[in-house]
Amino acid sequence: MIDVSNLTRNYGAFKAVDNVSFNIGHGEVVGLLGHNGAGKTTIMKMLTGFLEPTSGTIKVDGLDIEQDKSAIQSRIGYLPENCPLWPEMTVIDYLDFQATMHGIADNKKTEAIRKAIKRTALGEKASQAIHTLSRGYRQRVGVAQAILHRPKIIILDEPTNGLDPTQIRQMRSLIKELAKEATVIISTHILQEVQAVCERVLILHSGKLAIDSHLEELQNDQKIRVTIDGDWEKLLRDIDGVELVTPAGKVNGKYSYILNAKLHMAPLIASTLIKSDIQLFALAQEKHDLETVFAKANEIGIKSGAKK
Repeated sequence: MIDVSNLTRNYGAFKAVDNVSFNIGHGEVVGLLGHNGAGKTTIMKMLTGFLEPTSGTIKVDGLDIEQDKSAIQSRIGYLPENCPLWPEMTVIDYLDFQATMHGIADNKKTEAIRKAIKRTALGEKASQAIHTLSRGYRQRVGVAQAILHRPKIIILDEPTNGLDPTQIRQMRSLIKELAKEATVIISTHILQEVQAVCERVLILHSGKLAIDSHLEELQNDQKIRVTIDGDWEKLLRDIDGVELVTPAGKVNGKYSYILNAKLHMAPLIASTLIKSDIQLFALAQEKHDLETVFAKANEIGIKSGAKK
């Protein structure tokens, strides 16, 4: 669906995006994650054709954005971080205008607007002027204009920025619904948003792609945590298949260790400890939250930069 190769964008001597490559398949929900200034918005602007790359290629459905920008843009629904709205217009008038901009035929406009309003729960606000709406409802109007033409790809830049907890939950539900019919890319620096709605993450650091992986793979590292009744580190190291043992603390006389070992090793580890008459208090797969993964991505990015 989307094929990005060696994408670079310079602003003078500054590289906002530095040789980034990735592929996104049909129906994926991908989080573009990174600190402010990591290059997320710049990549989105290039994907949507609003900003030209300094070098590299972008292809969507086999079309090259340099030669087929209009055709690609017709396949994309885009919510910029600060979506430009006409505050004096009513919601329905604004969507009617956007429907025209998207090239929706006059005989299909009404139905397209009705569906967009229903999906974004804007019914009770449809006749109100946009300047009277809360930040959350303005975000919904932005999403509504992005999905009017039923695009194959939906790109949302910081969709929950400035929303309250209730509005964030509503936005998450909407994103999950949109993902049933389209490829969705979400840019954010908020880790919880990626965990809540995405299945894959691209983590940027200083314009470089540090990590590209599915969340499940990132969070389920090949490690096992054991908690036992003494300092039996040497015994753990001697178990066949355990590559590394790292002490993880001592609490109330119980010792914890992180073992670099695949999950199928768990029964062997447990039986070895029991046969050695060692009390086993806990044995579980070690899981990382996204914050840990994000920190790891930053380390990778810093090391990569140091090698330059």
